[in-house]
Amino acid sequence: MNAPRVSFVSLGCPKALVDSERILTRLRAEGYEIARKHDGADLVVVNTCGFLDSARDESLAAIGEAMSENGKVIVTGCMGATPELIREKHPNVLAITGPQAYESVMAAVHEAAPPAHEPFVDLIPPQGVRLTPRHYAYLKISEGCNNRCSFCIIPALRGDLASRPAADVLREAERLVNAGVKELLVISQDTSAYGVDVKYATSLWHDREVRAKFLDLSNELGSLGVWVRMHYVYPYPHVDEVIPLMAERKILPYLDIPFQHASPQVLKNMRRPAHQEKTLERIARWREICPDLALRSTFIVGFPGETEEDFEMLLDWLDEAKIDRAGCFKYEPVGGARSEELGLPEVPEEIKETRWNRFMARQQKISANLLKKKVGKRLPVIIDEANGTAAKGRSRYDAPEIDGAVHVQSRRPLRVGDIVTVKIDEADAYDLYGQAA
Repeated sequence: MNAPRVSFVSLGCPKALVDSERILTRLRAEGYEIARKHDGADLVVVNTCGFLDSARDESLAAIGEAMSENGKVIVTGCMGATPELIREKHPNVLAITGPQAYESVMAAVHEAAPPAHEPFVDLIPPQGVRLTPRHYAYLKISEGCNNRCSFCIIPALRGDLASRPAADVLREAERLVNAGVKELLVISQDTSAYGVDVKYATSLWHDREVRAKFLDLSNELGSLGVWVRMHYVYPYPHVDEVIPLMAERKILPYLDIPFQHASPQVLKNMRRPAHQEKTLERIARWREICPDLALRSTFIVGFPGETEEDFEMLLDWLDEAKIDRAGCFKYEPVGGARSEELGLPEVPEEIKETRWNRFMARQQKISANLLKKKVGKRLPVIIDEANGTAAKGRSRYDAPEIDGAVHVQSRRPLRVGDIVTVKIDEADAYDLYGQAA
């Protein structure tokens, strides 16, 4: 009997990507083949994103494409939390499950295309099936979120914070490193809140107890001998304790912190901490401890009630904070988000567009000035793409797909996953250019 074939679509953020990897690992463990095309597969699984209306539209379009090309479709992911929206457009999908509902997905797969035989664990590698390149991997440490930001519906989709035991996280990390991963990207909805829900419970790891706490986990991951990069870190006070680990090169000098805005009033309307003046002091202190610390962040312009004064405050804050990498989004209404019920005046689309352009121009200038200071330095670079003696990679200060790149020329051929020292010769607003030493 031939093994059933499953086509898979993964949409959304890195956290959803990890969910996809887990489902794919289960499918492979049970003997299913993963098909490259919908046409000819026994069924299609679509892992959806439902955070913004635009993401929902993309998810519904992907479901529609799978229905037209195959007809047997199982839907999971964030949009699965609102099944009525999916059924309205695509009433004939086989099953709909919510995010992180791995057992429900597998049950639906079993019903639609029973496995050919009993599962054998040795059908999959120890690190599982991954959708990222061999040299880096996302490491999810928790699900859900306890924050209640007024623009966000993630807690409604994924629930409250649920931290994994530290030993489980470290075992997964060790398996990945043993499989050749050279960079671990630590992700969750709120990485620095890790362990709060379990009161920082300890678990046994290599004959010692390790607390489920941001600092302890960072320290342990830093002992594995690979790059460790921290994403989605809210700037709680205890984050200060991790900066010395960056200065000591235990983990990468990189923090991805979603600041979202700088105006106290806008932050209050967003239901986020409004002490941005203290944040600037802390950033200055972090850089005293770890001078080459790179900060990446995301910001929202055009939030309901945002005034020109609020926006100018954000631009001034940017100038002082000198964020290395910043993404900016125009506020988009999200069904179910409390920001739509605050009774605040909407910012017209043309003003949102103008503010977005002004933000990006200001940030581009800041980024260009910061990158110019790296010219003449020698930086370790991890290679993501290689074509003989020409390659593209990233320094310690850049995460894959969202940050800048280092374009490398070399006398000898380079391979994907190599970490090489590069002398930086040039810089532009986003990227660096140099020669491999």
